[in-house]
Amino acid sequence: MPTCPLCASGDTHFYHRDRRREYHQCHCCSLVFVPPVFRLGPEEERAVYDLHENSPDDEGYRRFLARLAEPLGEKLAPGARGLDFGAGPGPTLSVMFEEAGHPMAIYDPFYAPDDTVLVGEYDFITATEVVEHLFAPGRELARLTGLLRAAGWLGVMTKRVTDREAFTRWHYILDPTHVAFFSEATFCWLADEWGMTVEFPAADVVLFQKN
Repeated sequence: MPTCPLCASGDTHFYHRDRRREYHQCHCCSLVFVPPVFRLGPEEERAVYDLHENSPDDEGYRRFLARLAEPLGEKLAPGARGLDFGAGPGPTLSVMFEEAGHPMAIYDPFYAPDDTVLVGEYDFITATEVVEHLFAPGRELARLTGLLRAAGWLGVMTKRVTDREAFTRWHYILDPTHVAFFSEATFCWLADEWGMTVEFPAADVVLFQKN
């Protein structure tokens, strides 16, 4: 069985198969993931992302992102400095936080690949509709938490796994760039591993605070 890309456990089992690929689940952290053989290559992955038409001028997209921006923003001190990780081709969440008085850095491996922003310190980091795309979520999330100052916040937005029956009918698995699927149990496992607190303020939204 493939090794879990989040916790590196070899204790995984088959979870589901559709017409295109297989999905496995980890007994340790509960992550559901796509084995490496079914992942897209970089050019194929980029081609899917190039189809996205997100923009700060799209009020609907702003309302979508506000589900994370509002509960996280309530916890931030004035002028708190943030990083939007996986900003995509049309950075918008960073614009919203800058409008609220928070200086922002952005990073995206395809559209803003400036590694220098990944060596600073931040009061908060956001990753909206990002973690489901990560081939190595354990490594990437550990890197992000390492960039947080004491009492800093990590805000994540992703749809959550509920049960196997719902998973088989879930539109979220139809996106070929989605390869890691988190549940509430997975996020609680991460909080324990990191020694962080975790909150679920809204559907699909998770907030971690560094102790």
